[in-house]
Amino acid sequence: MDINREYYELGLPIIEKAGVAHKIDFREGPALPLLDQMIQDEKSHGTFDFIFVDADKNNCINYHKRIIELVKVGGVIGYDNTLWYGSVAAPPDAKMDERLRYFRDFVLEFNKALAIDPRIEICQLSIADGVTLCRRIS
Repeated sequence: MDINREYYELGLPIIEKAGVAHKIDFREGPALPLLDQMIQDEKSHGTFDFIFVDADKNNCINYHKRIIELVKVGGVIGYDNTLWYGSVAAPPDAKMDERLRYFRDFVLEFNKALAIDPRIEICQLSIADGVTLCRRIS
């Protein structure tokens, strides 16, 4: 799912070479309305093995609320940028540019929400800008 099909098409040759194109369900458009459509279809619930989210940080909680219904128990959700340039570990009064600080608060709240979500087990990886893996357990 992406608002720009070009990104999917960029990776498509590798996806096809790996022989997994039949496992990819690409959808073009804004994520929240597309996720809402998928949730309305009960057949979509619990059907995804893996979902990766690299999207607008101010909506991650909204994505999670929807995606959790779509991934199967035992499936994994990956969230990118969960360390947000290391800013989530910085003290509240640390110097940082406006954009970094603005999204930092969303990322902090999102990380807190994941930490208390009883439906998942989480593992935050300190690779690149941080990746959090969530395994759905209920």
